[in-house]
Amino acid sequence: MPEAGFFPTIKQDRKSFFWLFGLSALFIIANIIFISFRIYVFSILPLALLLILLAFISLEKVLIVIVFFTPLSIQLKEFYPDLGMNLYLPTEPLLFLVLVLFIIKILLEGNYPKEILKHPVTIAVLFYIIWIFITSVSSTMPLVSFKFLLTRIWFVFGFYFLGVLFFRNPKNFSHFFTAYISGMLLVVIFALINHGQEGFVNQQAAHGAPNPFFSDHTSYGAVLGMFLPIIIGLAFRSDISKINRTGAWVLTIIFLGALVLSYSRAAWISVILTLLIFVLLKLKVRFSILLFISTLTLLFIVFYWSEILMKLEENRQDSSTDMAQHVQSISNISSDASNLERINRWKSAIRMFREKPLLGWGPGTYMFQYAAWQYSHEKTMISTNFGDRGNAHSEYIGPMAESGIFGVLSYIMILITVLYTGFNNYTRKRMSRYRWLSLVVSLGLITYVLHGFLNNFLDTDKVSIPFWGFIGLLVALDIYYKDTELKANGVKKEVLE
Repeated sequence: MPEAGFFPTIKQDRKSFFWLFGLSALFIIANIIFISFRIYVFSILPLALLLILLAFISLEKVLIVIVFFTPLSIQLKEFYPDLGMNLYLPTEPLLFLVLVLFIIKILLEGNYPKEILKHPVTIAVLFYIIWIFITSVSSTMPLVSFKFLLTRIWFVFGFYFLGVLFFRNPKNFSHFFTAYISGMLLVVIFALINHGQEGFVNQQAAHGAPNPFFSDHTSYGAVLGMFLPIIIGLAFRSDISKINRTGAWVLTIIFLGALVLSYSRAAWISVILTLLIFVLLKLKVRFSILLFISTLTLLFIVFYWSEILMKLEENRQDSSTDMAQHVQSISNISSDASNLERINRWKSAIRMFREKPLLGWGPGTYMFQYAAWQYSHEKTMISTNFGDRGNAHSEYIGPMAESGIFGVLSYIMILITVLYTGFNNYTRKRMSRYRWLSLVVSLGLITYVLHGFLNNFLDTDKVSIPFWGFIGLLVALDIYYKDTELKANGVKKEVLE
């Protein structure tokens, strides 16, 4: 196990304070000059410097700060819409800093735990990253692909490779969830106020209610779905205080209400199917059987796709403010614009995959390339030829077009290995103290695994950070908490510095 001093620290002395006051005075003078020219962005520099300093003092604390700000982050294009680049602020710059510090430390000391590197999930994750690199080299748009690779690396390294170390300290279980849920609660309140002003039955108002924190209601619904199992799991815990259980129940009601009012049909489906999986687990159905059933279902859909489409075309219920009709519209592929556009994107991606089945067109390039692969009779009123309205709307079909067959298989291997790990933790009796945690985190992950059939948001910090964080937590439980009494007590004193 790595020692507590795995990450660098800096010592404070009297000279540091003189530097601090001197630089502060210099900043105040410079900022006055910038404000006089109506340049206000310079005013956020103290916060940025504070967060950077925090990253050097305690990487553990900066990870918690990043988690809190993730639901509250805002895209750079909100401030500079004509800028050629985009970032989520403040999370992605901080993640880049964390990545740099991590790489420097590994190069200097090379003492990253071997038990993590040998874990099946890590092997699957490394293959996933390596394949993205290979297909970035062969990409039709290398600059776009390497930018995609970089963002994916800082999510994976920040919340998987560092996340496993972060979760060696059991106190960080609650720190992680408290930080994200606290930030998300602020967004939920903001969205409900916005939505309520237009009327909660107004579906169109729901789409823009979480802006500017969430660009659309579907990613907002996906995050709500990911955290619902954790919050509900806490509400049913008998070993926490009555106040905490009451708070968990209040959060459950708020998040569940927000999920319903998000009008995100994909999020609704994912939560309902996850509830069904939970019932099967309680009936002690083995993971291998669940995997077998899932594989058969997928094969059935693939082989009978045409017949399924013909049947679905009989449904002509469009999206509606009426909840029952909105649910019914999920299967409408004859007139519902959202569903038709999603199928248009999928078909375009499949055609691109057939053209380049091994290496694909390059990670992150789908939105710039798919226009030429649309058929005119499949376009909808919301179709575009400019690559400015999202991606392939699938975590499975999108990688096929961008990184070929091994792109999607590498992602699926991550899901299989991590869910096997999570369910194995849950059935392991010697981990009785944390079995419930492994279960609710696995279920939270499953909501997005299912949601990923209809949308893809792993290019955003909102979903990527909890996604990779959940995976890191499950692997940490598998490595460091196999024997709760021996392992967990041994790591309580360890804190990342």
